[in-house]
Amino acid sequence: MNTKAQKLAARLIRNFDDATLVRQQRAPLYDTMCAGLSDGSAATKLGAAVDIVAPGKRSCPYHYHLAQEEMFVVLEGAGSLRVAGEMLPVRAGDVIFIPPGPEYPHQLINSSDAPLKYLSISTQEQPEVCVYPDSGKTGAFAKGHRLMQREAANLDYWDGES
Repeated sequence: MNTKAQKLAARLIRNFDDATLVRQQRAPLYDTMCAGLSDGSAATKLGAAVDIVAPGKRSCPYHYHLAQEEMFVVLEGAGSLRVAGEMLPVRAGDVIFIPPGPEYPHQLINSSDAPLKYLSISTQEQPEVCVYPDSGKTGAFAKGHRLMQREAANLDYWDGES
């Protein structure tokens, strides 16, 4: 490949089998290996990651987004999509669509005895606000900013102002 082609490939192509996986674990419920695929790419509006959830574990806390829309493509294994208070079975070949908003809190759970591997694809809306119904937290995220708190810690709009 010539230099221009190499530079284009580096900005435009990712192979999830070549991605460096990072383990995110919090006993007893969470254990996943994941890699951001769009990191360092030319993508400005879409993000992608690959996740491999250990048998019997969950990938992340139950949550919903106020800005970002997500899609999950199940590549291997089977599990459950916890969404809007229901448990829906998912398996390899399924494509899951999660729009933003409180109607669709969601979480992928590996309810099998084999790894659950999926692609996460999302819009990269920022700022973003995520709500975590199980723990009562709300997170606000933007480049260079991260705030996580509970409703009880909310300040009055005028607090500290003269």
